[in-house]
Amino acid sequence: MLSYTIQDIVFIVAASLIMLGVIAIGAGIALLITRASGRVVHTIADQAARLAQKGIADEISGLVGNASSLIEALTQLIRTNAGIGIFLVLFGFVMLVAAFLMVTMF
Repeated sequence: MLSYTIQDIVFIVAASLIMLGVIAIGAGIALLITRASGRVVHTIADQAARLAQKGIADEISGLVGNASSLIEALTQLIRTNAGIGIFLVLFGFVMLVAAFLMVTMF
């Protein structure tokens, strides 16, 4: 039978927090690098801008409105992805600080 002391359990939990913190920071940075500035989003935004210009030139108000809505949705998507990435990075740092405090208290 395994017998763990309080210090052993604290170190196991702290090590787990460190690993999860590093994973969260890595995932957040990867999300910020890949998703927030993805080529696909920029390509769609460029195409929507071209559609809006064509709609203005051809005086098609529905096309301009839909292209405008698409650009707004893409902007919101980029903001959401950036927010999730920043949250993951901050959450990872909080886990690292919590692990440090757990180790230094015991």
